[in-house]
Parts: sequence; C-alpha cells; structure tokens
Amino acid sequence: MRSNRRLRWAAIPIAALLSVVLAGCTQEQLQGWLPTEPGTTNNVDKVIGLWVTSWIVLLVVGIITWALTIWAIVVYRRRKGQTGLPVQLRYNMPIEIFYTVVPLILVLGFFAFTARDQSEIEAKYDNPDVTIQAFGKQWAWDFNYVDENAYSAGIQGQDNPDDANGSLVESEIPVLYLPVGAKVEIQLESRDVIHSFWVIDFLYKKDMIPGKTNYMYVTPEREGTYSGKCAELCGEYHSLMLFTVKVVSQQEYDDYIQSLKDAGQEGQLGHEYDRNQNLPGIGTPAEEE
Repeated sequence: MRSNRRLRWAAIPIAALLSVVLAGCTQEQLQGWLPTEPGTTNNVDKVIGLWVTSWIVLLVVGIITWALTIWAIVVYRRRKGQTGLPVQLRYNMPIEIFYTVVPLILVLGFFAFTARDQSEIEAKYDNPDVTIQAFGKQWAWDFNYVDENAYSAGIQGQDNPDDANGSLVESEIPVLYLPVGAKVEIQLESRDVIHSFWVIDFLYKKDMIPGKTNYMYVTPEREGTYSGKCAELCGEYHSLMLFTVKVVSQQEYDDYIQSLKDAGQEGQLGHEYDRNQNLPGIGTPAEEE
C-alpha cells in the first residue's frame, strides 16, 4: 500500500513536467530540429513524420526503462539491519519474454515504416518535367539541363578577400535552378572520386559513384534558396564543395535557361571531362580518335 502511494506521488510531478515541456514546444522542436520546413518538397513531410515518430517511440521506451530501473533500485534496496545477499532468482520467464518480444516489435516496426517511406521517396518518375544531370568533381559541380540543352560549370568555393572571418564569395558558388511544382529527375554522376549530392532542406542525399549513374526524384513545392554540399569526404577541399539550389517560378526558370544560352553555355558537359578514363564503359582518348 505504501509502495503504491510512493509511485503515485512520483508519477504526478513527472506527468506535470511532461505536459509543460510538450505544451511549450516550438515548431522547430515539434519537427525534431530538422533543418527544413514542412512542404519544402513532396518528400520532406514523410521524412519528418518518420523521424519524429521514431524519437517519440524511443523516448517512451527510455522513460519506461528508467522508471523500471529506479523502481527496482528503490523497492529492492538494502534495508537497515539487513545482511547478506538478497534472494537470488535464476530467471523470470514473463519478463524475459517481454524484453525479447518488445525490442523485436520495435525493430520490425522501424524497418517496415522506413522501407515504406523509402520506396515512396525512391519511386521513379516515368515522365519527369525536368531532367538534370549533376556531375560532382573535386571540388565543385557541373549541371546539365538536359531537356533545354544548356549547362553551367562550377568552381569550388572561393575565399572572400574582404572578410577576415573567412567567408566565401556567394556569387562564385555553383547554382542549380529548379522550377517549383515540377517533377524533377536528377542524374548523379562523378568525374573522379565518390561524392554525395545533398540538398540540406530536402532531407535527402545520395552518393555519386564513378562509372555509375544514380538517380534522385523530387518535386520542389516551395520557392526559395537552399544550401547544398558534398556529404562524402572527397579530398583536401571537400568543405568548399558547395552549391545552391534556387527553386523559382517557371518563368524565372525559363529566363535563367535563356541566360545560359545567351552566354554561350548551350550544349552538354559530358564524360570527356572525367579524370577516370579507364573505367568500364569509358573509352580511352586513343580509342575515341
């Protein structure tokens, strides 16, 4: 009876504390401190939902685990006047079944929901509105606008000589333009070593492997400027391998493509600029002649 009373009095402040904490959560906290906003792309909300739900489940498991641990410490502590070891138990079948089955359920649940969301995010667009070919290279990016037959070639981030804090010249960072609401297929290629194409606000990244084409399918749903970077350590200036994604209206996108063509950047940048010329499927310069 006394034990139940103690547990009840301990549960009241814990419940009150949880209520206050949850009621005071900001939007950033409610989405698990992820660096984006809901609705940025067609896939962002799926990732946020999976992330936040997983943490809620793990938090509940953690609270139960700590509560049981503290309860065992308090209830089965050595009392004054007691000597020797407490009664030793070899096993408890209900408890052993419980702590075997529950983790199994959690692992299967996380796997099932992750596989479901991954399948949806990786679903191929049969008829994409825009096709982009992105080349990673030490340490910058080339972007081919395949349907429009235009391209932009980038250089790595350049130090700003006017800033003692070591910032970069924003205008020198490669830019990828995407029209809002369009189904975009991005073909990911590498010119030299393994890179990783990561648009931070899209909550998505994928490796770029020499000699292999990977694909990313996304529909940007919110206009704005988003940061991108290589997420795979690729050499000395990896930290300067940055790019910017501008999600704009269709008219702004068309104007940008026209500006590339007006600047003479019509055509496509191909594998002839790759450093690796001995990979399967890539002919040597002598063979090409």
